[in-house]
Amino acid sequence: MEIIKKYFPKLTPTQKDKFGQLGELYAYWNAQINVISRQDVENLYERHVLHSLSIAKIVQFREFASILDVGTGGGFPGIPLAIMFPEAEFHLVDSIGKKIKVVEEVAKALDLTNVRAEHCRAEQADGDYDFVVTRAVARMTSLYSWVHNKISRNHVHPIRNGILALKGGDLDEEMAELKRKYRIFELYELFDEEFFETKKIVYVTAGS
Repeated sequence: MEIIKKYFPKLTPTQKDKFGQLGELYAYWNAQINVISRQDVENLYERHVLHSLSIAKIVQFREFASILDVGTGGGFPGIPLAIMFPEAEFHLVDSIGKKIKVVEEVAKALDLTNVRAEHCRAEQADGDYDFVVTRAVARMTSLYSWVHNKISRNHVHPIRNGILALKGGDLDEEMAELKRKYRIFELYELFDEEFFETKKIVYVTAGS
């Protein structure tokens, strides 16, 4: 939890409380339904919570913003972002039902009324979203084909609506396949920890 306060020192007491509960909640639910590795449970705040919150360093989701989290797994990046931005709406989807059960239980325990969890594929998600967030779910060409027509053309944030994908490693070949303009944010520029040395956020806008 201290690592979250290190990079986000202006958290409200409610946010601190909810972030503080994540460790125990995921330890419990991961023992019932394996959604993250045992090693990562021990490093939950760095490798999952802070990693998810890197998106909050790129864009501050506004009140009533609508965000789709594709392939959320156990709720990342959607759950930490929902705590950070309680006035925004988050739709977390995954094709594996037992993972969505974990998301539902964690959101319920934290009283995250701005989270809707659904067992479905990205293509089946219904809605008009400001941003699509995801973490290492698929190559960008596939991801873009699934969601580009779900991204609203009404832009109310400092950056245009689009996809914010958490990825790692060498992305040159993958991004060349997409044949679209993109921007990469290197997470080692945001966070000191060694885990983030090869981590990135890929930002792609939808439409023309």
